[in-house]
Amino acid sequence: MAKEVVPETDRRRRRPTKQGVVLTQKLIVETALRMLREHGREGMTVRRLGVALGADPSTLYRYFRGTDDLTLAIADELIGRAMRDWRATGDWRGDLRDIGLRIHAAYLDHPEAAVLTASRVSGRANEIATDEVVLGILRATGLPDPDVVRVYQAFIDQTLAFAALDAAGLALPAAARAADEEVWRATYARLSPDTHPHIAATAPLLVARMNHSAYPTALEMLLDSAAATLRTD
Repeated sequence: MAKEVVPETDRRRRRPTKQGVVLTQKLIVETALRMLREHGREGMTVRRLGVALGADPSTLYRYFRGTDDLTLAIADELIGRAMRDWRATGDWRGDLRDIGLRIHAAYLDHPEAAVLTASRVSGRANEIATDEVVLGILRATGLPDPDVVRVYQAFIDQTLAFAALDAAGLALPAAARAADEEVWRATYARLSPDTHPHIAATAPLLVARMNHSAYPTALEMLLDSAAATLRTD
């Protein structure tokens, strides 16, 4: 059974931890993000988190119902960081592009956390606020609501899917990542035009492009599709 979370004001420690700080949900999430960066998903345990905070690991369950609840809080923190200081310009396409690139970049800044959280729906404040913004931008274009929801789903899912894909590559050990990147030059670029004419013809372009994220291109294609829908309605 899930533990009942005590309200923030009731669960605040009366004295600092061994590190001289007072525990809060925000501090725990920020520490968890740092540990994910330093130790990976397997190394981020409740015990280690407690040690890093200078608190008994069981104390964390006064702030979160369990590790999955903490995972959802991490997901919401990444969205919040992406949208920090964002301002609408009134240009629907530019605003959506900016939001997509911000979210993608925020996840890639924390690859291990991105792999852990990109597929989750937290239902928390930052996620809800961002969804409200995106839906508002799309509805302001005059698109019918069914088209708004269709484009919204494609926009959000595409952004998070690329974030998860690109973050998974960044989360690989350095040697494995370097080996994967070298395959385009060491293998694909050396294939014979007699056996693989299409790969051979495009090999220089593949070598130059394939180790970079396709998200900006895919985002522009999605925005082109939305613009085409606007023109036909």
